[in-house]
Parts: sequence; C-alpha cells; structure tokens
Amino acid sequence: MSSQVPTPETELTLRQAQSNVDKWIRTIGVRYFNEMTNLAQLVEEVGEVARILSRTVGEQSSKPGESPGDLADELADVLFVTICLANQSGIDLTDAMQKNLDKKTKRDATRHRTNKKLDTN
Repeated sequence: MSSQVPTPETELTLRQAQSNVDKWIRTIGVRYFNEMTNLAQLVEEVGEVARILSRTVGEQSSKPGESPGDLADELADVLFVTICLANQSGIDLTDAMQKNLDKKTKRDATRHRTNKKLDTN
C-alpha cells in the first residue's frame, strides 16, 4: 500500500475517479473502447491480479527471474476499466456502491456470523 495517508485534500472519491477517468479518456485516450473491448480488457486485468496472487499467496511459483508483478497497479487497472464501463453505461458508482452495500447489509445481517465455516475458534 502507499505510504501516503489520504487526507481530505488528497482522498479520491468514486465520483472524482469517474470524472478523472472520463477526462483522461477524452484528452489522452481519444475515446472509450466499446463495451465489449472494455469487458475483454477487464477480464485480462483480473487475470493479471489472479496471476500475481496465485504466485504470491497461492501455490504457484514464479519462473526463475520472473517478478510476480505489482498487485496495487493491477488492481488499479481493474478499477480503471470498471470505471470506464460505468461511465459508458451512465452509472454513478458512488450511488451504485452505496445501494450494493445496503443490499448486502440487509441480506447478510446474520449470515456470516452464523456460518460455522467462518468460526474463528
């Protein structure tokens, strides 16, 4: 993780991230890739996250001289493409995330606490 502690001045909200990605796409990226291309990009980036985790905390090993990669950078790539898809679809991720957390809170209020598989004893 970054050693910089976020402050209100440096903290990036989902809404700001969506705006920043949109500005980057329109000024540097020229235009959004179509949704199917972005879906393929998302799957590729998630695969890179999986590769790193399988080699750093899973049972796979890296080839001699091979670096497993930078997990933070690959997770940021996943977030970037996810934001692109949200922007293209007119989705406000701040609103969507809050609704999703509310749904999970109601649905799973006791589910995980009563799951014997998650018992820590």
